[in-house]
Amino acid sequence: MTRKGPRRNGTIQPDRADRAVIDIGSNTVRLVVYSGSRRTPSVWLNEKVTAKLGRDLAETGRLPDKSMALALSGLARFAAILRDLEIGDVQCVATAAVRDAKNGPEFLDEVRALGLEPRLLSGEEEANISAMGVIGAFPGARGVVADLGGGSLELVAIADGTCHDGTSTPLGTLRLPALREAGERAFRKAINKELKAAGWAKDHDGPLYLVGGTWRAFAAYAMHRAKYPLTDPHAFKMSNAEAEKVAKKLSRMQPSQLESIGGISSSRAPGLPDAAAMLRVIISTLKPDGLVVSSWGLREGLLFERLEPAAREQDPLLAAVTHFTAPRGASLSHATMIAGWTSGVVAPNGRGTERLRLAAIMLALAQVRLEPNMRLKHSFDWAMDKRWLGLDHRGRALIGAALRGACSKPEATPELLQLASEQDLREAAGWGLAFRLCRRIGAGSRASMLTSRLSREDGKLVLWLDESRAQLASEHVTADLAALADWLGCEPDLRIGGDGR
Repeated sequence: MTRKGPRRNGTIQPDRADRAVIDIGSNTVRLVVYSGSRRTPSVWLNEKVTAKLGRDLAETGRLPDKSMALALSGLARFAAILRDLEIGDVQCVATAAVRDAKNGPEFLDEVRALGLEPRLLSGEEEANISAMGVIGAFPGARGVVADLGGGSLELVAIADGTCHDGTSTPLGTLRLPALREAGERAFRKAINKELKAAGWAKDHDGPLYLVGGTWRAFAAYAMHRAKYPLTDPHAFKMSNAEAEKVAKKLSRMQPSQLESIGGISSSRAPGLPDAAAMLRVIISTLKPDGLVVSSWGLREGLLFERLEPAAREQDPLLAAVTHFTAPRGASLSHATMIAGWTSGVVAPNGRGTERLRLAAIMLALAQVRLEPNMRLKHSFDWAMDKRWLGLDHRGRALIGAALRGACSKPEATPELLQLASEQDLREAAGWGLAFRLCRRIGAGSRASMLTSRLSREDGKLVLWLDESRAQLASEHVTADLAALADWLGCEPDLRIGGDGR
């Protein structure tokens, strides 16, 4: 992926990996290197070591020697990679296992000896940083963040771009098996005892935002079970009743039954039934307004909290789509002009769809740079499978319908109908057909838009061209005008010269 950045000799320079986060967790030690936009960073490299530092914490209170050796070996490799890449902006944080272990300080000394600068997060800091990740991914979010790691479960309230009441509980996936061995009644009692520290959550409006790899695996199972049309669990929503039904079944399954399901790794499968059992208790106790899965959490929160206020306020969808499409021939200014040219006939119906239409137009501009035989499938995958922030699954479907319309395939597919209403999809397909017509007239150039106009008048779809541009009225323009008119239930009317009225 490339971005529009500093140019040398007229060429766009590729994204440079320029920042990194090392997350020393209770289950895994992970390095993520980022590039691209500050508001919507792209993952350039993602590696992990499953060290299970918190494996024996409940029994011994210490980090196991073998786990420390494995973690340090991985960290030494990460440090070497970062030096080779010449990345100086590195945040290294340690969480619950190191925080709670008697030999945690000794371990951190060995990490420092590798040339890294680890920051030991308190439980409240861990909760608040994870919450900032959710706020970055879901602007305007209000609810409770539940970040599940190997050593702890963090709960924190979010609203109006801020977080408060961060609470850390010792309910990580590595600690749940011992609790569950005591039986279901004792298990529920133990979970509820820890949840009392977050009693405020019962009175906080909004959904429960699920953060962490185990919760994403939970969503992967739910999506698999429902034959869901998307592959990315980010922004996947469930009602309390739906989640309870899935969690009840999942809590009784064996890990071996789960490993063949896409999105559930062999390292996540063993902890999934116990996490599902805990989720049932959380839902019945906190009674949230549904559940939402977030792929952004602690690591992304570390990046987001460092942004200037103006950068935080950027629309993450438009920021990401602009960055993605710029090297593919699109620009926000060009897309805005097309949006204005087509607005009179396919004005969105509200509910935030104007920003979706703008994103769809930028992707459609990038779409035309693809080879014709790749155009429909490849760009449709952008809408349905590429991770976008600030976009729910209904929004994905509308953008997908618009890109199909831009390829003259406006009919809704069964997978789209699982995500959005037929009426909304029909409207979005019209965005694509209108874009297609705009581009057909003089390749969608600024000059062609300034000397033409599209409007609806008394049951007619009117395309007016300035007399000096009469040569642009080709048979292809006439055909696309007719297709859009038919889709909108109008009669096509091509007018050349005069004032077009």
